Amino acid sequence: MEIAFCRIDDRLIHGQVATVWSKVTGCNRIMCVSDEVAKDELRKKLLLQVVPPGLKGYVVSVEKACEAYNNPKYDSFKTLFLFTNPTDVVRAIKGGIPFKSVNLGGKTFKDGDTMISQAVGVSPKDVESLKELVNMGVEVEMRKLANDAKVNVVDALKAKGLW
Repeated sequence: MEIAFCRIDDRLIHGQVATVWSKVTGCNRIMCVSDEVAKDELRKKLLLQVVPPGLKGYVVSVEKACEAYNNPKYDSFKTLFLFTNPTDVVRAIKGGIPFKSVNLGGKTFKDGDTMISQAVGVSPKDVESLKELVNMGVEVEMRKLANDAKVNVVDALKAKGLW
């Protein structure tokens, strides 16, 4: 399986992903990776309904994503991986998916979070996972849209006193 792109966006598939990211990455598959969402039949069904025409979509657990990545049966897949949080990306890398770069695109603000950009709120757990990704040698960049300038997540965390 080829990795077309890896993005963290708690909305998973939405307008920007369907119209922009799926095209610029040249993917033929979109894999939403979340243990929580994979168990939620309604959300899973809604996500699969908004997969762009011509692409195949999946909503799977982190474990299933790792199994699929490592299965030669899926070698023809050029996959856009979507995650809801950085902790699951760390788990996927430890499970054998060799992400070299991760796009942090959107995380809704929740109580106790810190906004590190207009579109990204991070919890203390998110910060620890982002640091772990960087320490693993993974590029973690922030952009909402493909043509936006990349912002290094380390710089964004430092600006808020989180690094």
